[in-house]
Amino acid sequence: MNGSYYKNPSYPSNMRPADTYVNPPVAQTELTMEQSYVENILRMNKGKKVKAYVSYSDSVEWRDKVFEGIIEQAGRDHLILSDPNTGKWYLILMIYLDYVEFTEKINYGL
Repeated sequence: MNGSYYKNPSYPSNMRPADTYVNPPVAQTELTMEQSYVENILRMNKGKKVKAYVSYSDSVEWRDKVFEGIIEQAGRDHLILSDPNTGKWYLILMIYLDYVEFTEKINYGL
């Protein structure tokens, strides 16, 4: 009965694997020039001092917080700051980042 009423899905044998649909790799300089995503803008400003304003809506103690430091790294989902005054390093998730305040001119690259 199982094979007659509920048919198992069948796929054509000429389908390509999913990984062949991925775009070819792009050089990092091309990526930063073509796309103005926040992480790319932060990467282009690596080494600059900033204030990162974040909001933790589910937290009573840390509702709004400001992190000051130097941009060390920026990824798709995170920002890493170092504070030379305290020696602390911060890993900030982008989902909590509201905005970034720079103390000098921003490198935008477009």
